[in-house]
Amino acid sequence: MPEFIGFDSSFKDAGTVFLGIPFDGTSSFRPGSRFAPQAVREASDGLETYSPYQDKDLNDISVSDYGDLLLPFGNTGKVLRMIEDKADEILSANKKLLTCGGEHLITYPLVLAYLKKFPGLKLIHFDAHTDLREEYLGEKYSHSTVIRLLTEHLAPADIYQFGIRSGERFEFEWGRKHTNFFPFTLADITGKLKNISSQTPLYLTIDLDVLDPAYFPGTGTPEPGGVTFSELLNSLLSLSGRNIVGADVVELTPDYDTSGISSITAAKVIRELALLINQ
Repeated sequence: MPEFIGFDSSFKDAGTVFLGIPFDGTSSFRPGSRFAPQAVREASDGLETYSPYQDKDLNDISVSDYGDLLLPFGNTGKVLRMIEDKADEILSANKKLLTCGGEHLITYPLVLAYLKKFPGLKLIHFDAHTDLREEYLGEKYSHSTVIRLLTEHLAPADIYQFGIRSGERFEFEWGRKHTNFFPFTLADITGKLKNISSQTPLYLTIDLDVLDPAYFPGTGTPEPGGVTFSELLNSLLSLSGRNIVGADVVELTPDYDTSGISSITAAKVIRELALLINQ
């Protein structure tokens, strides 16, 4: 399996661990995000280790590509436990974790692991969808319910949602009432987080369908009306200087974009996140 470009440190020496989680067991429209970790590694070979956006280089930091978590089929509960256990193991070694899904449900066990280590954690959520349903097709544990699931462990007031443009009416109503809910836009994220101390631990979850499908067609549930790559990148870079303790990037479904542009875009987001986390 190829490594992500520049993620060549040993686990012992790394400050951040890159982990693939190839799970799409609850995908409801276009499955295939399980192939994303491999696709972004291959796509990263077309990138440079240097980011002109941040004037930083992957060669100046220590990231270890840990490979992919081997997961069983057909047992979502077991998968979630395995993800949480692996995250616990990596965090207990005092590493940060940068994860590539897979579908958005993987964020649930990852954040559970982070909450054990980082009391006061705030969740920053970029997405086209609210993910605030209580169940989907009779299932509580779903990519459509992941943020609502987390409100059982994290106060809704500690969740900040950006770019949302799709969901049921009750989800929008619930989000506006309970979370920090900023639909349609990524504008002025700094201002919207102004009451959060720079030392407060932040976890970022980035569902790549926040991007408009004109720029990012390779996703399971494309939703017109999204943001550009530059808008997403500028929003992420506006978080520079904050205490970002971990992040995940989810919902790349590479086989729906035969051009490979979506995989390259995802790889570039991961490169920038790795540099942002390792400030």
